[in-house]
Amino acid sequence: MFPSDPLSRPPSPPASSSPLRDYLASTQTRGNTGVDPAYAVLPRVLVESMPLPWQQQMVHLLAEFHQANGHRPWPLYRVVPSRSERLVDLDEEQLAEIGALVEIDAVGEIVYRERNGRRIEEPEQQQVLVACPDPLTTGRPAAGRGAATPAGGIPEQGDHAPAAGW
Repeated sequence: MFPSDPLSRPPSPPASSSPLRDYLASTQTRGNTGVDPAYAVLPRVLVESMPLPWQQQMVHLLAEFHQANGHRPWPLYRVVPSRSERLVDLDEEQLAEIGALVEIDAVGEIVYRERNGRRIEEPEQQQVLVACPDPLTTGRPAAGRGAATPAGGIPEQGDHAPAAGW
């Protein structure tokens, strides 16, 4: 009546108690997915181009998310497309964007400093994020605005549309 052998376990790992955290951590390690330790950004142009059933599911999930969290004091977000660059490869404008200065010291050596004057040690080893054109929207109208992301990747003053991300 009862099997004498124990039931076999599935070969996969047990279900996680934090599947979204696990998934986002795995996409973060793959890079270039809009995920960092604090945020998961969903480019609106990609979300709006998903098949209709996916969009309907996304609307349902986002509506539940916003219903559960709508009472929180949400700031406005400005998402700036960026890329990682070596500090020593930046031009003056990019250095200013990240708050760094470059100068030549008394012995003729190039020195990189933070805005507060603190010297940046080993600048050739430092990776920083700088604005770049958005490869997902460049040349296409940005959703809801009718204009592409500016070439510098930094929105115009007054362009405060909330980001499609959380």
